[in-house]
Amino acid sequence: MSRIGNAPISIPSGVEIKVGNGNVVSVKGPKGELFQKVDRDIEIGIEDGTLTVKRPTDQKRHKALHGLYRALINNMVVGVSDGYKIELELVGVGYRASNKGQLLEMQIGYSHPVMMMLPPPVKVTTETVKGKPPLVTLESIDKQLIGQMAAKIRSYRKPEPYKGKGIKFKGEVIRRKAGKTAAA
Repeated sequence: MSRIGNAPISIPSGVEIKVGNGNVVSVKGPKGELFQKVDRDIEIGIEDGTLTVKRPTDQKRHKALHGLYRALINNMVVGVSDGYKIELELVGVGYRASNKGQLLEMQIGYSHPVMMMLPPPVKVTTETVKGKPPLVTLESIDKQLIGQMAAKIRSYRKPEPYKGKGIKFKGEVIRRKAGKTAAA
């Protein structure tokens, strides 16, 4: 059984947490500010540099919300203090990536370039080094948004198991399959 909700969140220096009316938690840090509406049944307490999340009963719904909101608030604290970074590799002959501000342009084997406009909280950079696959780096303070954008980019050309071509996360291991074998 998970005990995520019971773990206290230590608040790093430079991070300020406020619980407003309507149970809206705002976390402000050196990298930015994030907001999260919390269910009215869940109580949030801040004391001595730690934040605790409490549930009123042991109902299944309250247990689920307890762990959920504790994880969301922890992700917000980490985001405004350290930030999140996801790197994607474009593996394939002729695959290229470039960006102009928030506009990401990818050549990934289609007859036309794939263009994607990323929202302002996500910063995108592209890097092309000879002998290595092109790299797309996403940085943001919002873990949910950066994960969603990375999944969207990956969905344009998922890695295939025969040649390993496609867009993959850096460090991701693609399970390879053997191709057809000639009859003996």
